[in-house]
Amino acid sequence: MDPYLRVTDLRVDFTTIDGVVRAVDGVSFTVERGRSLGVVGESGAGKSTLALALLGLHDPRRATVAGEITVAGQGLVGRPEAEIRRLRGRDVAMIFQDPLSALHPYHPVGRQIAEAYRVHHRRAGRAETRRRVVEMMDRVGISQPDRRYDQYPHEFSGGLRQRAMIAMALVNDPALLIADEPTAALDVTVRAQILDLLTDVQAEFGTAIVLITHDLGVVGQVADEVLVMYAGRVMEQGQVEQVLRTPQHPYTWGLLASVPSLRGDPEADLRPIPGIPPSLLDLPAGCVFQPRCRHTEPVGHRCRTKPPELRAAGTGGHRLACHLPTGERIRRQAEETARVGVAR
Repeated sequence: MDPYLRVTDLRVDFTTIDGVVRAVDGVSFTVERGRSLGVVGESGAGKSTLALALLGLHDPRRATVAGEITVAGQGLVGRPEAEIRRLRGRDVAMIFQDPLSALHPYHPVGRQIAEAYRVHHRRAGRAETRRRVVEMMDRVGISQPDRRYDQYPHEFSGGLRQRAMIAMALVNDPALLIADEPTAALDVTVRAQILDLLTDVQAEFGTAIVLITHDLGVVGQVADEVLVMYAGRVMEQGQVEQVLRTPQHPYTWGLLASVPSLRGDPEADLRPIPGIPPSLLDLPAGCVFQPRCRHTEPVGHRCRTKPPELRAAGTGGHRLACHLPTGERIRRQAEETARVGVAR
């Protein structure tokens, strides 16, 4: 099966008074129908910038998007805005990060979902539109959808607002769904319900999903493949079992060590990654992660002077960008995963 979404050497630059910020730098991946890709990394890694680029939502007056984005064989980069707009919502839809900000406070939730539907179904009457929206609200688990249709966002709980955003994204049956932090600020129970909903939708409609998150637990539960980003670049990518069970990059080790594990020592403190992400206006000359990395020896000089290439790290498409020799990396990986109990 050909990938429904193909991204090749994607770069997103923002021009500022202080210089050019490259928020996404050379990212490539594919996603097939019925498969999920999890994109993880700290805040500022470029995850949301990547998501917005996939829908052509960057303002061309302020951002430069280069590379290739192909959806169902159609290239999006450089395509006229009117043509991209016809794809949004119909072929590609997005669940935005903060439903309270994404939903307009002055309009009923049902009418906002109806607007997304009528953009692509201009001949649909009011009764047909309302029936479709109520059906979708019920499908995503909003109780009493006919009554909820006329309520405002402030009358919805956080979990219901997120379900409304999912209903808005799914109302036109898109083949590709981009979910930007869909479980942020939700309690554990509601988060599990939202993830189950996404899994059910994917199984029913064969939807391709790109899941943007900082939560490795969410990735382990939902994703088939993982893309680990740092400072706009890909540090590691591969199947979810490869990246979470046998991670190869020191940055991935750091992310996993920062998360509580059922298999780790319950008395052990979490081990945060030292330092802070670099300014995208002043990136290190070599590996962008080098100033925070505990594993630069014995190749510290190369780490400081030469950016590592993203290369194969084994079978099954596992790739990483790191200068550590293979044998030394595997030895340290075994020590790191044994210490924090990575197997989840």
